[in-house]
Parts: sequence; structure tokens; C-alpha cells
Amino acid sequence: MSGFVSDMRRSGNGLLLRVCIIAAIGGLLFGYDTGVISGALLFIKKDLHAGDFAQQAIVSSLLLGAMLGAVISGYLADAISRKWTKVLSGSVYVIGALGCAFSINAPMLIGFRFLLGISVGTASFVAPLYISEVSPPKVRGGLVSFNQLAVTSGILIAYIVNFLLKDVTNNWRWMLGLAALPGAALAVGMLSVPHTHVGWRRRNGTTRLAAC
Repeated sequence: MSGFVSDMRRSGNGLLLRVCIIAAIGGLLFGYDTGVISGALLFIKKDLHAGDFAQQAIVSSLLLGAMLGAVISGYLADAISRKWTKVLSGSVYVIGALGCAFSINAPMLIGFRFLLGISVGTASFVAPLYISEVSPPKVRGGLVSFNQLAVTSGILIAYIVNFLLKDVTNNWRWMLGLAALPGAALAVGMLSVPHTHVGWRRRNGTTRLAAC
């Protein structure tokens, strides 16, 4: 860990760190939606009169969508680039999160959870790919791990949000809808980062990302 930190300090490349943090938001989204449903479901089943099967479908639809997202993400990453795949994923995520928050019945919620799954499956697949391609070899392993750190952080944040909103009116809608904020941050943030065809240039003894 100390070696990774010292290597990052020597590189002096703030652009690289910012790029990797933005890309790792995709992992945060996956972690948040995986964790938040555990608390939200306690209130959803009452408000939407969801039976046992509907509750199971609400939870599992995200994972089914993530499987589809992972399958298509490779094609999208090659067809429209890693950058635009993540912009698209973030945009779809915002729609899915708001759709979940405004769902009026269980089937509608299941459908939007499936859409969220496609988005997070795509984002979580492309995030480590993108980070690895923009990272120099010496710090690549540490930077790619940002994505996994973001996944676990998202789960933790989801539990904290569930606790803080448990007594709020329409609490489950807020729990699910708040996810639109990091989704928007991913979509907008990826517009400001370079494509992965950029190169690494040696200058003044340090390797720096050349955003061309």
C-alpha cells in the first residue's frame, strides 16, 4: 500500500486519479443497489402489496439485468468506446433509479430494477477495463482495485441511507431514488475524461497521462 501511494505521489498526475475515481462510480452504483433493497423491501411489500414471489422478483431482477449488462458490455465497449459506454450506463441508471422511486406497483418496480441491473452490469464490467487501460503499469493494480472498493463502499452507504430514512415518509422511494445522484455523476463525469486510446508520455522523469 505504501509503495502504491509513493508511486502516485511521484507521478504527480492528478488527472489520472480523477479519471479512475469517476470510472469507479460504476462499482458504487452496483454496491448501492445491491444493498439498499434489503432495507427498502421492508416498506415496499406493504405499500405495493407485494407477495413472496414479487419480493423475490424485485430483489433478483437487478441481478438478472446485471447478467445481461455484462454480456452486452463487451460489444458496447468496442462499438462506441469505453467512455461512451459508461456515459450511456450512467444515463440509463438515472432513468432506472427515478423509475423505481415512482413505481406504482410491483411489476413496474421489477421492470425498472431490471433496467438498473443492465446499467450496473455494464458499468461494473467496463470500469476496471477502462481504469486498467488508462493506468501506467506501475500503479495499475492499485487503481483497478478502486472499483472493488467502490462496490463495498456502495453497500455500506446503502445501509447508512436505509437507517437514516427509515422514519421518513415514502422512505423506500427516497432510498431508491437517491441513487440517481451518483448515476448522474457518472454520466456527467465521464464526459470530462479522455478515451482510453490516449498514450503515456515520459516527461521530466515521470510518466504522465497525455489527454489527447
